[in-house]
Amino acid sequence: MELKNILTHVDHTLLKQESTWEQIKAICDDGIKFNTASVCIPPSFVKDCADYCKGKIKVCTVIGFPNGYNTTACKVFETADAVKNGADEIDMVINIGWLKDKKYDEIINEIKEIKTACDGKILKVIIETCLLTDEEKIKMCEIVTQAGADYIKTSTGFSTGGATFDDIKLFSENIGENIKMKAAGGIKSLDDAEKFLSLGAERLGTSRIVSIAKSEKGSGY
Repeated sequence: MELKNILTHVDHTLLKQESTWEQIKAICDDGIKFNTASVCIPPSFVKDCADYCKGKIKVCTVIGFPNGYNTTACKVFETADAVKNGADEIDMVINIGWLKDKKYDEIINEIKEIKTACDGKILKVIIETCLLTDEEKIKMCEIVTQAGADYIKTSTGFSTGGATFDDIKLFSENIGENIKMKAAGGIKSLDDAEKFLSLGAERLGTSRIVSIAKSEKGSGY
């Protein structure tokens, strides 16, 4: 797969706590230059980012990040605020404790409420696979499908592990036909990226693919 094609699947990401506006602007500039699917940035930068990018690239942000144990009301408010500020895509973290407690209806209802607050924008649901059993991952495939989100996403990148090929394969075997997949966390190489895409992932959450593109001679940029 050509590098240019891989880049169109990348959510070019900077979510470090110490991120500055100058760093966020650089992420936006690179995302626009390399034609990534979006830039994924902290909520506090969404308005400035949307104003700066002026529609040249999709702006993605995170909700209930990275732990997911905020109340539903807080997550709904965060989502509505992000959309008002110009976010095009929302990546929310589930309440992992609820999943462990088998509070499936609560998770479904939360995703539905956040989807409503998205006001038609794309919603990706982060389930933090590194903390889950395969049985719990399969259950979340069912829940995300039932709740009507757009994507199921592996990881925040802030826990004990990131995306694995096995998890994307497991997702592909258990999600509904309208649900897409995002692999995030620990994607370090073009081989990794290409493998995740070959397994059916539609999006990749990473900053390293753009870094590779910037360093590769003859990449066309």
